[in-house]
Amino acid sequence: MNPNHIIEKPVKITRSQFLKDVFICSLAAYGGPEAHYGVFSDQLVNKKHYLTDDELIELVALCSILPGPTSTQTIVSIGYKTGGPLLALLTMIVWALPVLILMTALSFLYGFLNHINFSTSVLRFIGPMAVGFIVIAAKRIFSKVVTDGFTFSLAIASAAITYFIRSPWIFPLVLIIGGVLSTALSGEKDLWNRISLSPPWRFLWAFIGFALGGILLNQLFENRILELFEMFYRYGYLVFGGGQVVIPVMYSELVELHQSLSNGEFLTGYGLVQGLPGPMFSFSAYAGGMAARGGSTLTQILGAVVSGIGIFLPGLLLIYFVYPVWEQLKKLKGVKISLKGINAVAGGLISVSALILMQKSGFTPINIIVTLITVMFLSSKKISAPFIVLMVLILGFII
Repeated sequence: MNPNHIIEKPVKITRSQFLKDVFICSLAAYGGPEAHYGVFSDQLVNKKHYLTDDELIELVALCSILPGPTSTQTIVSIGYKTGGPLLALLTMIVWALPVLILMTALSFLYGFLNHINFSTSVLRFIGPMAVGFIVIAAKRIFSKVVTDGFTFSLAIASAAITYFIRSPWIFPLVLIIGGVLSTALSGEKDLWNRISLSPPWRFLWAFIGFALGGILLNQLFENRILELFEMFYRYGYLVFGGGQVVIPVMYSELVELHQSLSNGEFLTGYGLVQGLPGPMFSFSAYAGGMAARGGSTLTQILGAVVSGIGIFLPGLLLIYFVYPVWEQLKKLKGVKISLKGINAVAGGLISVSALILMQKSGFTPINIIVTLITVMFLSSKKISAPFIVLMVLILGFII
């Protein structure tokens, strides 16, 4: 037999290997949702091929339309796609638990950090490094989703709109408009063929039940732990756009309204979570732990735990409900055509995020050098993402 015609058997994906790669992503996930997509693209698409660039963009777009922690929902969706509901749950735990534990511990260490005058300036090159991840992801994704003049126009227009309008509602809006335009201008006929839908309603009822139950119990019983769960669960289902959006909402309620934290305590925790890998929603463990002070150590730990669970639970339940429905909806010809526009818009959103993050970090020579070196290392595919992070942290200490 001609060896050139030997068909290789597909490599079986093991649960442990996938979760190891999720953990690697969590160690390199600095800079917010947009930078996280760059890490997912590098580790899960480019290196391990769990999914394609097109599939990643599709999941990014889907999760951007949903309320909750966008990058967390994206990686949980990848887990669901790879190994079903159980792997999705394990993905959530591996992705979020390490930084939740760290932020819980920091709620106890706040006084010590103030005492030693801890400075977050050693983390100043994390932003430029995150830009490098986005640049690589945007380059690869842009080449996949921009296939003609129409998709190019959508990508550029969405990038320009979201650059000038940073409100949370704009992201789901431009994604929906991109899909509608793609379908409306396709010229195709018989777009809405019949399909059979079987939504897993139990997860939607659980989502609603926790929301209404939390409000009811909080009204009936004056309990700090119940109050924190209701509060953070509400943050999880009312906020679009990830951690950068939920932080101001937390500040308004925890600092200004309830005065559970001082301005300095809140800002210190925010600075610390910016310098840690993983989802920014993990700030909830710090804020909840600080808000539960005044009782026993166990009460403070419970405050951190219920706040962390509360803020992530709505997003997880929504993915469990929406992802199977989405897989069925994609069988519709109209939805398939809409993905062309949705993916082009998502590519534009990710591309412009590199510019926005670089502006926040500052266009200084050293920041530009850090970004270029990150791009070079990622392009070479010889240095892993956690090692790049370690080098950037060391550079922050040295300079």
